[in-house]
Amino acid sequence: MTEKYFVFNADAEPVEVLPGLTRRTLGQTADMMIVEFHGNAGVVLPEHSHPHQQVGYCSSGEIILTVNGVKKHCKPGDSWQVPGGVIHQATFPVDSIVIDIFSPPREDYQD
Repeated sequence: MTEKYFVFNADAEPVEVLPGLTRRTLGQTADMMIVEFHGNAGVVLPEHSHPHQQVGYCSSGEIILTVNGVKKHCKPGDSWQVPGGVIHQATFPVDSIVIDIFSPPREDYQD
């Protein structure tokens, strides 16, 4: 990976994850990655798991998360953590922006 010390907002291209949900990879090191998600009202990210550890933060809007069967409604300022391999799901009841950090970086999110 080429050393890259800054990622400017205008350079972080949105990628459609599914209709109504986009992600932008904002930065990464060899050990972690930060990703911004924009979810439109009504979008549901189905249950899934991945080997990466995940820590997230609700920047604006709301997100309903189910992690390992525990369902919580998160609002701006709320955060969460998902250990690698744990099943989780997300619903966006309103237009929202959330930030997730993955460790190690997700190979499928590298732009």
